[in-house]
Amino acid sequence: MNMILKLFLSMSFSGALLILVLLGSKPFLKDKISRQWQYYIWLVVIVRLLFPFGPETSLMGKAYQALDLTITQAAPLPQQQPMQNTPGDHFVSAVGSEQSNENRNNPPEGEIAAHPFQEIGALLVSHIWLVWLVVALGLLIRKITVYQGFQRYIDAGSTPVSDSELLDRLSILAQREGIKKPIELCVNPLVSSPLLIRFFHPCVVLPSVTISEKDFSCTALHELTHYKRRDMLYKWLVQLTVCLHWFNPLVYLMSREITKACEFSCDEAVLAKMGCDKARDYGETLLNAMVAVGKYQENFGAVTLSENKELLKERIGAIMNFKTRSTATRVMTGTLTLCVMFGAVFVGIYPAAAVNQPSSLPPTYESKRPTQAGTKVDSDDPASQAERYYEADSLPLFGIAFSRLDENNQKQWLDKLYEDGDFAFFSVAVRSLDMNSSLLADFAEKAYSEKEMAIFSTLADCMDKAELASWLDRALEDGIWSFQSILFDKLGKDEDFDELKENNEKEWAEAQVAEYQAVGVTMDGKGYYYASQLVNIFLDIRANGALYTLNTNPKGTVNIKIIRDGDDKITGVAYMTEAEVTQLLEDMSDAGE
Repeated sequence: MNMILKLFLSMSFSGALLILVLLGSKPFLKDKISRQWQYYIWLVVIVRLLFPFGPETSLMGKAYQALDLTITQAAPLPQQQPMQNTPGDHFVSAVGSEQSNENRNNPPEGEIAAHPFQEIGALLVSHIWLVWLVVALGLLIRKITVYQGFQRYIDAGSTPVSDSELLDRLSILAQREGIKKPIELCVNPLVSSPLLIRFFHPCVVLPSVTISEKDFSCTALHELTHYKRRDMLYKWLVQLTVCLHWFNPLVYLMSREITKACEFSCDEAVLAKMGCDKARDYGETLLNAMVAVGKYQENFGAVTLSENKELLKERIGAIMNFKTRSTATRVMTGTLTLCVMFGAVFVGIYPAAAVNQPSSLPPTYESKRPTQAGTKVDSDDPASQAERYYEADSLPLFGIAFSRLDENNQKQWLDKLYEDGDFAFFSVAVRSLDMNSSLLADFAEKAYSEKEMAIFSTLADCMDKAELASWLDRALEDGIWSFQSILFDKLGKDEDFDELKENNEKEWAEAQVAEYQAVGVTMDGKGYYYASQLVNIFLDIRANGALYTLNTNPKGTVNIKIIRDGDDKITGVAYMTEAEVTQLLEDMSDAGE
């Protein structure tokens, strides 16, 4: 589970980099790019923070690889202790075992006091993910509770508006906006400004019904725009992100920036509908809303007309300077969007392949494989490190340690992984070898002779085109289809393989027909004939029993079988006995069940 937390931390660091980039570029883009773009571009950051996507090679992956290498070189290894022998392990001498047991029973002075603290430290480290999760859930529950309390307070002090004229105006504006869900209209003198609450049963809450027609139109259009754009869902998505990344201070800056951008973008969207000539009227509506301030400060879960007095001057300035964006601005906006999206992908996350592997071993770790008794483990010894990370099932760290072994130790590891059929670690080890290592050719030869296709395919990934072509010539000469398929694929010649296979199958079929004709069996379409009679059951079993041809035709009158010798050559034809037919039918029936 700590590996999942490690992945999540990499997502948080990646998101933090994007936050810094967007915040740093704000002074340069604020008045040049659409405010709506400045609002919605944060969704890319939120996606980066919530979803673990990224290429195999990324900035974050490189950073973690360097960190893993530092840990591999610097972290002390635990003291190895012998365990019970299991099949395939090396035996430990009795003297060494007794000495090890004596050391465990009588630890050096000072270790007795340190050991409990090591246990506590290991326990905290192994359960740190639980601390993160408890805090995240606590924050989310608190936000939901606070919003529910705010909504109950608003509902308790709200009175439905009965003025049919205001209700008709709101209905007409909603219809123009394409909103089919009925929007309620209430008044609550305690709210600080008009606001929209609830998403499934939306309600526009006004501080007072004594409002001019112009101010009501601007206010209602503003709140309806919030609803149509799903700004409340956006706000709750931001709050979820804040809860999950509660340890990242930049996420809180992002949340505040999105809150401000929400109002600026909504203003821009409203003015785009009303027209630039209505900018002054809309600005006056904001000023009037700030004058009628109530007693209750709005909650983060609601969307308001005027949420912050400090932003009013900036919003008024943006409204007065509103103008339609040019084509060049739209092109630049699209380019910037692609750059931010590419950046989110390029930054990446902790390598996904390592997520399913334990990150490290607790201090009380004991090796599954015994070492020579009485031998002290050197933390800088690559052989010990490779053993340690293999036991921990840590593929990335094992690959780093393996690359530092000498050729003799590398061969021993490859032999072991080959015999155990551990393809994942074998693949990591092979990719850690030098391109000119003789081990690649040696194990390729072994895998080819023993028909180990998975191992050979892994080794083929490390071959150049000339070497692949040489192996392909050999596979073609030997007529081994499985290896031909692998090599054609590695060379990117799948179409050539399909053509070769089709030609060979055609040649084989023609040769098979000629063999049958030599012993008196002819074919007419899918039917077989023998001695001028249509065959009912035709059976041809190859020498090794792995391949056979079985054809049945209910209109046939005879049952025959092909006779082959030990070299799989056809020597004749024989009629099947009733017992053989009965047994064959029973076998077919059993296979179909």
